[in-house]
Formats: sequence, C-alpha cells, structure tokens
Amino acid sequence: MESRYRAEDAPTDLLQLRCYTSRLLGAEPSLVLHGGGNTSVKGTTKDFFGDDTDVLWVKGSGWDLATIEPAGFSPVRMRALLRMADLAALSDVDMVREQRAALLDPSAPDPSIEAILHAILPHRFVDHTHADAVITLTNTPDGAARIRDVLGDRVLYVPYVMPGFVLARAVREITRGADWSRLEGMVLMHHGLFTFSDDARESYERTIRLVSEAEDALAKSGAWSAPRRAARASEVDARALATIRREVSRAAGRAMIARVDASEDAAGYASRDDVARIATRGPVTPDHVIRTKRVPAVIDGDPAAAIGAYAREYDAYFTRHDDGSRTRLDAAPRWAVWRGVGTIAFGTAAKAAAQVGDIARHTIRCVQWAEALGGWTPLGERDLFDMEYWELEQRKLRKPGASPSLAGRVALITGGASGIGRAVALRFRAEGAAVCVLDRRAEITSAWKGDDALGVACDVTDTAQVNAAIDACVRRFGGLDLLVSNAGDFPPSKRIEELDDAHWERSLALNLTSHLKVLRAATPYLELGVEPAVIMMASRNVPAPGPGAAAYSVSKAGLTQLARVAAIELAPAGVRVDVLHPDKVFDTELWSDETIASRAKSYGVSVDRYKRQNLLRAEVTTKDVAEAALALVKMRATTGAQLPIDGGSDRVI
Repeated sequence: MESRYRAEDAPTDLLQLRCYTSRLLGAEPSLVLHGGGNTSVKGTTKDFFGDDTDVLWVKGSGWDLATIEPAGFSPVRMRALLRMADLAALSDVDMVREQRAALLDPSAPDPSIEAILHAILPHRFVDHTHADAVITLTNTPDGAARIRDVLGDRVLYVPYVMPGFVLARAVREITRGADWSRLEGMVLMHHGLFTFSDDARESYERTIRLVSEAEDALAKSGAWSAPRRAARASEVDARALATIRREVSRAAGRAMIARVDASEDAAGYASRDDVARIATRGPVTPDHVIRTKRVPAVIDGDPAAAIGAYAREYDAYFTRHDDGSRTRLDAAPRWAVWRGVGTIAFGTAAKAAAQVGDIARHTIRCVQWAEALGGWTPLGERDLFDMEYWELEQRKLRKPGASPSLAGRVALITGGASGIGRAVALRFRAEGAAVCVLDRRAEITSAWKGDDALGVACDVTDTAQVNAAIDACVRRFGGLDLLVSNAGDFPPSKRIEELDDAHWERSLALNLTSHLKVLRAATPYLELGVEPAVIMMASRNVPAPGPGAAAYSVSKAGLTQLARVAAIELAPAGVRVDVLHPDKVFDTELWSDETIASRAKSYGVSVDRYKRQNLLRAEVTTKDVAEAALALVKMRATTGAQLPIDGGSDRVI
C-alpha cells in the first residue's frame, strides 16, 4: 500500500486538511468500507459568544470517509468529552445524548460513538480504519502474538471491547503512564487500527506503513495468494436467482434486492469443499455485522430449504442470547454463498445490497488469508450478538418513519428514454424501486445507471433482444416485481382507405405484439416476484376512438384485451394486470409546439383550450400518468382494471 498524500494538494485549513487525509483513507477499500472507520482533529475555535473553545471535530454518523466534507465532522466540546471519560459508568444512550448536547453546532450530525476515545488520545489527528490485512492477522488462533510479531512495540494492543464508552475507558486504563512518543498506533483486536500524530500527514502515513507491514507479512507467509483460488462460475441461472430472492424476501417479510457476484474469485470461494464450514464462523469485524448479520446462508440445492434452515438457526441464535429486552430482527440472511456459482448480497434497497456485496468480497479474501495462516478465528458469537443487537441499533427500530413504498422492489419499464416511460421510471425510483429501463435508443445505457438503475438498449419488437434485456434485469437485481409495458408510438393519421399494409403492420408490431413479447418473457419472473403487478399503457382511443387512427386504436384495443386475458391467467400466481388509458399527454416527444398549434387551429380553439379539452379542463401530463401507475401498483386487491387518465371525457363516461 502506498501513500497518496501530495503536499501540493493538502489544504492549510485545519478542517479541510482533516477532510483531505480522511478521503485518502476512504479511497482505499481495504482500509474502510461504506461508512466504516472514523477520523478526528482537535483544535480551538470561537463559540457563539466569541469565546475560545477547545473542540474535537470527529466524523459524524452517516458520513463516508471516501466522500466526507467539512459538514460531515461533528464539532464537540472537548471539555464535555473529557468529563464523560472520567465517569465510572455511562450508558450508550446517555453517551449519545450528552455528545449531542455538547455540539457547538446543533445541526451537525451525531458524533461518532468513539468520540470519547478520540478525545482522550493526546494527539491532534487520529485515524481509525478496519484494515483487511491487520484484522485478518488478529482473526487467527494466535492472532495476538502474530500481530505483535509483525508490528512490534510501536503499537499498543487492546483486547476486543464493544465500541463506545466501555472501549474508551478500557483504552484509558491501558494507557495510563504510556510513553506516547514511541507509539505510532493502536490495534484493537478483531476490530481495527488506530494511528495518531500532531501532523495530519504523519498520522495518515503511519496507517499506510503499518498496514503495508501487515500485508508484507501475509505475502511472506504465502497467505496473500490464497484468495486466488479462482474458478469459472457456472452460468448464473436467472430463474434460480429469482427463486432465491423470493425465499429471502419471504424470510425478511419484505422485498429484497439480490446482487449476485459470479466473478472468478467469488466462484472460487463458493467452490471450496470447506466453504460451508469456514464461511459460517463470523465476519471480519463486528462493525460489519450491522450490515451483513453474523454469517451468510449457504445455498447448495433447494433455495427454500437453505433459507428456511438459515431462518430457523437465526431464531435459535437469537433465543440463545436474548435476555428478553431485545426486538428480534428479521431472520433473512444479508448475503449467501451460492455453491459453485459465487456469492449473493441482499438488501432492502439496491444501494444496501451493493454495500453488502463489497463487504462480502473483502470477507472472502480475509477468510482465505486466515485459513492459510492456521484457521479463520473471528470474534465469538456472543460478542457478535451484542453488536448486532446493540442498544443504539435497537433504538433505530423504535423510531417512527416508513420505508419508501416500493423499497426492495424491482421494476422494468419499456420505452423509458423520454415521456411517460421516463416519468414512471423516475417516480418508481423515487419510491425506492430498483429500475431497469428499456429503450431502443443507445443513450439509455448512460442515462440510467447506478446501484438502483440499469438502462438497456432494446428493440422491444425483437424477441431475442427482449429476452436478453429481461434476463439482464434479473441478473442485476435478482428478480422482477413490476412491469410497465409502455413502449409505443402514435403513427401519422390515415383514414382506412389510405392505410397500407406496412403502416398497419408497424403499428401492430410496436403497439401490440411487442407487449406480448415483453409480457411473455417477464411472466416466469413475475410469478416469482414480490407483490407482482403489470401495467399496460393503452390509450383513451380504446374507449373513445377517433377518425384517422385505425391502426393505432386497433393495436391499443388489442393490447387492452391482451391485458384482460393476462389478468385472468396470471391471477392464480398472484400477478395483477391493469391498464392505463392516457389521453393526449403533451409533455412528450410526440407533441411538438408546431404539432399542438396545428391541431388547435384545426379545432378552431386556442392552444391552451386544446390542451384542456376535457371535463376537468385539466392538461394531462406525464407526471399524472406516473402517479396513476404508482397508485395501481399499490392496489393489492385490484386486477383487470382500466383507468382513464384523460381529465374526464363525456365520450368515455
């Protein structure tokens, strides 16, 4: 590991400098993952009254070292922290409350639970990481002796203690009379590494040096190459993946995103003969247990049996350690080893699943390192339970606030580059869904990307492309729950006697047959989905056709009939199918200003009047259609419905 510090890039402002070296640490995934670790700096500033006040700026809750800004550091009065350190006892709840009361800025985030520990260390800069190499060495049978052999007397060694006040008190007792001038850092067994200095660069580079020495020790022992037990994964079976996701969602009592990692390294781990034994001993650091739970599931054969067995063991684990004061979490795993294939990460949102996936990748490497050193020996079950069911985490369960309505759900929207499709995709994503957006335009792939979005270039009239796109969606998010079949076009007006075969066939191919192709390919996954629902985007022309639109009106009428049959056929599997009938939606590509003006002129009305030719005198927008789609997917007991979005039409009513 090499230092990324560049003097020419380092700010002179104290807090900006703290941000700079914190981000350098956060840029190394093998040091910290997704909010793990914390940093601080001590200094003096003016309070509201202009008085000089000694302050500890410490990383605030919810911030990530990789992207932290000055606002992410909580300014806590040193005097309050040091007085708390002198107490004989302090509950975590009281500690959090008093730390918050000691903030110079009441709008700042909650300070790290290790703020007191940072305060008692007599250095301006303190860096705390969960370095893979360091923790691996401590997670071996002779971990204490092994890490001491590597880092020597320059480092203080602290047996595992729960984070918070108890850890701060333990460190204070251990360091009474310590010669800080000869210490570069502190190893917390099974937990992580602290380094410190009055100089930001030195504190940061001490981390780099100590971690590098731990990595060198792994390399010299031959353990460094152990995770390279790579293998070519079996082809990911999308149906099997969707089945696994369904079972995990059932165990969780809510929809879960599933992210599969079938890389060579993950497949190599999942193909080990001993993987069921070594994978189920515990996590790299107790800090991970909040996201990953204590152990993964191991899936080898029937997913329902594997997840059921995991849930029963989780219940037994909870019963073994609960004293009656805890609220049991759901019994679903947060990651799994899929024998012969790789690993799967689960989360109530796509971002959470991605974070678990990152932790799993580091975990399988550390486990194999430690196995090569004599055996993976993580923290004991009871200590991990205490961390998973920590009082501060339990308090979060009692806080009011509902999850987004589509959290953990997977939605596929066709024709999503613009107009109604884009509006629906944005609305569903805002409600917590992971969205797969299809469009024939290639730019869809760059427009929709991220943990919770996947853009797929797809011509929905092409069966092979449709099948591949839906397969890509399932492989990315684990399954499919919601389908909005929206792709379509309004062809130029032609009276029946003017209709040529090509015009007619093009309209039927896109506005009707393509929807069959999408529904047909999606159905096996919808039947494995969570509260699955389909919305077919038809048209007001179905109940109220007009002249010159025979091809369009017939195709949309056929689509409506297809949806009605699908509602009957898919109901036994719990899949609901409904239809939306929008009227003219003017904020789409179909309606240019010139076209609207021309149509208004032909009717002898103003543009505004033309846009509002309905009983409510309301202009129908893509937002209206998206809200209607969201409402329909929430209607648990409705299927086969046809809902007009037209402002009220006397011809329909």
